[in-house]
Amino acid sequence: MPEIYALNVIWSDSIELSIDKSSSFYYFPRNSSAKEGTDNIVKQEKTKLGKFEMQLLAYVQLRKKEFISSGEIASALDINTEQEWKLLNRMATSGLIIRLKRGVYLVPSHMPAGGRWTVSGYYILSKLMEVLKGQYQISGPSAFNFHGFDDQVPNRIYVYNDRIFGEKEIGGTDFVFIKTDIKRLGSTKRLKTPDDIDAVMVTKTRALVDAVYDWSRYNTLPRAYGWIEDSLKKDPSFTEKLIADTLQYGNKGTVKRIGYWLAQLSVSDDRLSKMKRQLGSAKSLIPWIPGLAAKGSVNKEWGLIVNGSIPQS
Repeated sequence: MPEIYALNVIWSDSIELSIDKSSSFYYFPRNSSAKEGTDNIVKQEKTKLGKFEMQLLAYVQLRKKEFISSGEIASALDINTEQEWKLLNRMATSGLIIRLKRGVYLVPSHMPAGGRWTVSGYYILSKLMEVLKGQYQISGPSAFNFHGFDDQVPNRIYVYNDRIFGEKEIGGTDFVFIKTDIKRLGSTKRLKTPDDIDAVMVTKTRALVDAVYDWSRYNTLPRAYGWIEDSLKKDPSFTEKLIADTLQYGNKGTVKRIGYWLAQLSVSDDRLSKMKRQLGSAKSLIPWIPGLAAKGSVNKEWGLIVNGSIPQS
């Protein structure tokens, strides 16, 4: 016999549907104003809760659940499959719960004040990867902004992971998922969010490697060369970590471009020897600045056509 969470149970002396009246927290990216942040928060009238909505929220509170799945609620509330689908769709649309993937929903521990549950994209991402049992790390524009390379406020979160790919909107946040081999995941740091989640952000050096490796996705060359130069001026010890991340997570094109630029920045040959060894003797030519005409001087040491210069900041 399924357990039924009826309204008279919700409002009994023993069980009370608690409301979260605490202040909401939002992550504002570097150089964004509070107004920009609040403009992104959906303004909506208080959601009117029906009988089944109240029963579902009582069910997840009583069981201390973070996730619910299709089929579970039909059984718990003694409703049919169509009623369950309509209920979950209605609650996800109104912002009471978040649809993570088909058949799986993220639910609040308390009824959100005002009837709409607002959490950061980092929180949603962390919970999604928990459900998928995947590894991930945030890179791209979010990382470039976080590490101070770029003032542009990103409107999507780019995620390298070992589970899914493609563009998805989840809980009001836009994601770009880049599926990659687990060997290319690494060089990360933990970022504590206001939701008390440890989001996984790439390190400064890994962000630079991604800016060169994935230049066509992010349109970051030649700008990333300037970011490398500025970083080395501020911290010369940064060089070794950049070389290590380039060798571990880059491809030959990345090694050529970063190696050549480090040589131009007067990094000694002995420090660049590992990069040269990885390239070997076969050095087919590629442009140093992709997207520009492949015309310029040839650097045989790094296998590059030096087809431009870096604008001075």
